[in-house]
Amino acid sequence: MKSLTGLDATFLYLETPEMPMHVGALNLCELPAGFKGSFHQAVKEHIGKRLHLAPVFSRKLVAMPFDLGHPLWVEAESVDIGFHVRRVPCSAQKPMTLAQAHTVVARLHSELIDRSHPLWEFYVFDAIKLPSGERVAGFFSKIHHAALDGKGGVMLANAMLDMGPVPREVAPPDPARRRHTASGLTAGKMIGSVFSSSLGQLAKLARSLPAAAGTLARQTATGAAGGARPRMKLAPPTPFNTGISPDRVFVTATLPLAECKAMGKAVGGSLNDLLLWICSTALRSYLAQHHSLPEKSLVAAMPVSLREAGASDAAELGNQVSMSLVELGTQIAHPLKRMNAIMASTGKVKTSMQSLKSLLPTDYPSLLAPWLVGGAGKAALNAYGKSGMAGRLPMVANLAISNVPGPPVPLYLAGAKFLSFHPLSIVLHGLALNITIQTYAGHVDFGIVAGKKALPHAQDLVRAIEHAFAQAQALLGEPAEPAPAAAPVKTRKAAVASATPSGKPPSVKRAAGPKISTIRNKTTTPDASSHGTTRSPSLRTSKTKTRAKTGPARRSAA
Repeated sequence: MKSLTGLDATFLYLETPEMPMHVGALNLCELPAGFKGSFHQAVKEHIGKRLHLAPVFSRKLVAMPFDLGHPLWVEAESVDIGFHVRRVPCSAQKPMTLAQAHTVVARLHSELIDRSHPLWEFYVFDAIKLPSGERVAGFFSKIHHAALDGKGGVMLANAMLDMGPVPREVAPPDPARRRHTASGLTAGKMIGSVFSSSLGQLAKLARSLPAAAGTLARQTATGAAGGARPRMKLAPPTPFNTGISPDRVFVTATLPLAECKAMGKAVGGSLNDLLLWICSTALRSYLAQHHSLPEKSLVAAMPVSLREAGASDAAELGNQVSMSLVELGTQIAHPLKRMNAIMASTGKVKTSMQSLKSLLPTDYPSLLAPWLVGGAGKAALNAYGKSGMAGRLPMVANLAISNVPGPPVPLYLAGAKFLSFHPLSIVLHGLALNITIQTYAGHVDFGIVAGKKALPHAQDLVRAIEHAFAQAQALLGEPAEPAPAAAPVKTRKAAVASATPSGKPPSVKRAAGPKISTIRNKTTTPDASSHGTTRSPSLRTSKTKTRAKTGPARRSAA
């Protein structure tokens, strides 16, 4: 018997048919050479042998008597593998197109998970036909956010998947291990755990107050010494800030990881900074094409993992995450100045999170939480979304963007190689667009989920992401020249010059910068005017006019 943390339970309390609270991923899979038979059946057998490797697959929820506190995790008496691993109708004779698969995934992602079973579902596509004509299989997973966060999902994948096409041998479950099922619970024991847990949380809170007060005082003093005043900035209204229905749209894009890292390093930033710039540039183009670009910067809500570095225990997959706000600089036309604005914003977040990370709570007292959060809180959120207030009241963020580091090498499921790892996350009333990014095996996979009315031209956003990447190539890339095998390539960071008072476009100071990896075809930079805007003059006047000899971003939609 284990109680959910406050953060985990909140995902249950606030869940409605319009706002399912699960996360997932779509993987395109290359079947083993000569594979015959049903991939769905192979996955069922594979998963069935590994259910004991991660408790999330065999534990289910039990509510507290009278909903006095957070629910409990207990082991299910049995796990119906046929219920949890399902087949999407398609076959080698009648394959599904990739665009059709995305539509099916969007519908499946909008459906609630049955809470009477363990909170996970897998869907297997036996045959998907890619735009290139290649045929692959597909695997869509969804697991309730109450059971794991983004990094927890990566840890779970590492436990369930293999590093090669031959599945590793897995020891069977220990028959002598004691199982904690609902039959062993009594009302008195459950109610007692609510009071003891709540008292423990209150005592922990009391102990942490002196340290929290000291940290906040130092933060305030540092800000005052620097002449900065803490202030809340509200996000401008956009089509993404609206109430939602159960209808969803899902699209994907893929970029080369090595080049994205090199370009982030070239401006003295990180991969995360470069990906935020790509999202910012794409959103700027999309809004200019279909709506009106706000005069204020769009603001992204970004999850920040509180999980310890190197944590890899698949038994502890619950949520260890907080939220930060990052200004995307979408009101800035000049691409380098926009990058500077993003890096300044992420820098502030990093500084504050380093000080406050240990103080951010992922739990709160359990007593009466289902009534307060799941009752009053859910009712208020529903009224906010369904009454139209979500589109009229100011918001602190316009969308959610998350960047999850994934495995650097290919993973395999039942002998099939994962070719992609496109994540899907949650949208909410007032926050109807979610861009989740995961690195995987040498590339960067974007999973874009939105309320259907909030993003009616989803493919245009995909194209805008690809165009933004091409702009980054034109601005920051340099020709890749083969180096002698014995001579390592020397690299050093290049700084982005600050904006000058005269308004002249800043240049990118390049020395022996990192060599950008070469992929198949040479890319030309598309004109952003196809998205309702003219291409920034800086792409023509910047001192850096060279472009990496790299291939185009790969779009995963038909």
